[in-house]
Amino acid sequence: MQTIGHLSVLIHEQAKKYGAKPAITFRNFGSLEWKTVSWNQFSMRVKQVSNALLNLGLKPQETIAVFSQNTIYHLYTEFGAYGVRVISIPFYATSSEEQIQYMIQDAGVKFLFVGEQEQYDKARRVVSLCPSLERIIVFDSSVRLSTHDPNSIYFEDFLKLGEGFPRESEVEDRWAEANNDDICNILYTSGTTGESKGVVLTYKMYHAAMEGNMKSVPVNSKDRIINFLPFSHIFERGWAYLGLSVGAELIVNTYPKEIQQSMRETHPTSMAAVPRFWEKVYVAVKDRMDNSSIVQRKLFYHALSIGRKRNIQYIARCKRVPLTLEMEYKFVNKTVLGLVRKQLGLENPHIFPTAGAYVSPEVEEFVHSIGLNMLVGYGLTESLATVSCDYLGQPYTVGSVGRPIEGIDIKISDEGEIMLKGPTITPGYFRHDTANSEAFDKDGYFHTGDAGYLKGGELFLKERIKDLFKTSNGKYIAPQMVEAMLLVDKFIEQVSVIADQRKFVAALIVPEFSALEEWAKENHIEFKDREELCENKRVNEMMRERIETLQQRLASYEKIKRFTLLPHHFSMESGELTNTLKLKRSVVNSRYHDAIEKMYEE
Repeated sequence: MQTIGHLSVLIHEQAKKYGAKPAITFRNFGSLEWKTVSWNQFSMRVKQVSNALLNLGLKPQETIAVFSQNTIYHLYTEFGAYGVRVISIPFYATSSEEQIQYMIQDAGVKFLFVGEQEQYDKARRVVSLCPSLERIIVFDSSVRLSTHDPNSIYFEDFLKLGEGFPRESEVEDRWAEANNDDICNILYTSGTTGESKGVVLTYKMYHAAMEGNMKSVPVNSKDRIINFLPFSHIFERGWAYLGLSVGAELIVNTYPKEIQQSMRETHPTSMAAVPRFWEKVYVAVKDRMDNSSIVQRKLFYHALSIGRKRNIQYIARCKRVPLTLEMEYKFVNKTVLGLVRKQLGLENPHIFPTAGAYVSPEVEEFVHSIGLNMLVGYGLTESLATVSCDYLGQPYTVGSVGRPIEGIDIKISDEGEIMLKGPTITPGYFRHDTANSEAFDKDGYFHTGDAGYLKGGELFLKERIKDLFKTSNGKYIAPQMVEAMLLVDKFIEQVSVIADQRKFVAALIVPEFSALEEWAKENHIEFKDREELCENKRVNEMMRERIETLQQRLASYEKIKRFTLLPHHFSMESGELTNTLKLKRSVVNSRYHDAIEKMYEE
């Protein structure tokens, strides 16, 4: 049963209901040991944080920020802040000094909670430039504090300010004063197309989102949900809070690169992910099978075909599965497909919401075929995550982004843009009046910037309107769709399609170097470094053949005609990727200007 209440008291209400039941499984910084806290312990820590914040003088609707990777202390801090009507602003753990300085100044942040040494060092370097910032509070007790830093304390010492709940009567007064119009969070957008803006999220939006999502995503108190995306990402934040509202157990994965190992160790039932995660799973499983014995390969692809037939042709359409097919599926599901899921740590899978980018139909079919309920959806920070998603138990179409959740009103403009209105839509951007006037039309519908259409009750995306490329021949190209087609190849790690105002489509491609280097050695290709490997004629011929095969379904004008292999990854550090790993195309195009121009030489 879902508990729908104000986030200021949610954890305490759940503690009354679930008591000693595990609430969070986690690892401390640098530790390999998984630990668990109960709902009662969770509630106690949250109360300590609320009391400590009052002891430090925070007033209602003042701001704190959390600059850390996922950790149990992140959850304690935020729910403690909600308990005293304090606004919490999550920063990505990978944010630069310039980014955190901007956000602290823009929102007038008073206390900054940081994770590890890297975040602390960045915070220390900007503190003198941020007059509102009074104190840095450090989660990881192994962080070395500067000897010239009287205003930073460790989280364990911060908690002592709330021991014994010295301000509990005032905390309870704040609970009574809490209302749905208060600002809960400010989430700063990635800034792919310009200056980052703070999206205002109210308690009213969370209340509506939890009610609406519960009717489409049946997570429950038996679920064990592992966190893969950062809590600063609206998708993970909304999903985690939905799980907490039904008493599910959260498994906090602190280091994203360890997610697959963490899954094998903790055996979650559910997880929210972006398509790139499933693309990598698809590539890894397919590669393992293609390199196995002929018998194993035949068994796997036979099992996969049965899974596809049963789960895509019948279950996806809510059709009754023929008895013979169901019997066949039960057998391959217990044996072959069950082994695939076991290798992922998903022995008891429930639901797997997926959003954030274009989902390749090939990957979506594969995930369903191995017996995982991928619920593809669409949403924005400005809509508090979900706008639409697949409903478990209702028909869905591979390639759609599901049906609108309850409360969302979708309008398609004359230009094909998806427009939104409803209780989960932001009231606006923090202190950005001009941006707010541009974001909403005269009827109050929010401009998403995404093109799409409704068909049979389902929403289909075309492309971000700003991302649509127009060739010099007048043809429109959807770069993300082309990129997603290539990313299912085991030799390709990153792609940036080039087409805007060009006579044909080209691409910058970063290979998956471990696979490519192994292939080169097997084919007796000598190279002294990655630059030489990327320039090798045989390597480029092999990649061209694979790219041509992957593009067979595209129209001629959409196909990549020329490409350049890059010896270095696109990265956040170099400014080519946002914190959500989206390409900053203008930066990439500028940085690789010469390589791009060379592809278009006659």
